[in-house]
Amino acid sequence: MDSFSVGESVYALGAFDRDGAAAEYTVISKEFLAPKPTTLDFIQAASIPLAALTAWQGLFEHGQLAKGQRVLIHGAAGGVGSFAVQLAHQHGAYVIGTVSSMNVAAARKLGLDEVIDHSKTRFQQVVGEVDLVFDTVGGDRLERSASIVRPGGRLVSVSSEPSQQQAAEHGITSIYFVVSPNGKQLVELAKLVDQGQLQPAIDQVFPLSEARQAFERSLTAHPAGKIVLQIAE
Repeated sequence: MDSFSVGESVYALGAFDRDGAAAEYTVISKEFLAPKPTTLDFIQAASIPLAALTAWQGLFEHGQLAKGQRVLIHGAAGGVGSFAVQLAHQHGAYVIGTVSSMNVAAARKLGLDEVIDHSKTRFQQVVGEVDLVFDTVGGDRLERSASIVRPGGRLVSVSSEPSQQQAAEHGITSIYFVVSPNGKQLVELAKLVDQGQLQPAIDQVFPLSEARQAFERSLTAHPAGKIVLQIAE
């Protein structure tokens, strides 16, 4: 977008080489801005940029997901994972997800083709080969993922660096990335939202004065959706 109307509502993800936006006001480059989805309120819209851009870039830029392929998403009910499930489905993929026991019901509501409770079932024993693993949780699940990716497939993580040795042994590509701000992609995401093809999942809303508690929840709990900070009106 080259320009915006006075008073037009926008949303964005800021660059990571500067301070964040957990504040009443922030300064952001115009290139990162996009018109806010018209069908969402401000709290719902605030849940989109970081999580949905991460999902978009993980699936399509780094994962090269194509229609008809099989994708396994670790942490499928989380902030990033819930968007990844919807975007992968909208793209025509067969979508499998691992979640914690407390998030099984939330994951099923997202429309996953298969839901795996990772605390009860070792995913590699039931999934079979997939074209892409998109990991949002790291740890043991990430370490076990290379074995189920078909030769030539991809293992993409936003949590930690996948083993390049395992990737070489299995003939796959392993990638770790950090999301990049992208106003044009936010425009496309807003279109999907306003067309009813993409819905935000919000775990909990905290007032700005409780920012510390919000960040602590994101690190220690298993939220089903995104955590949002609300600026007092």
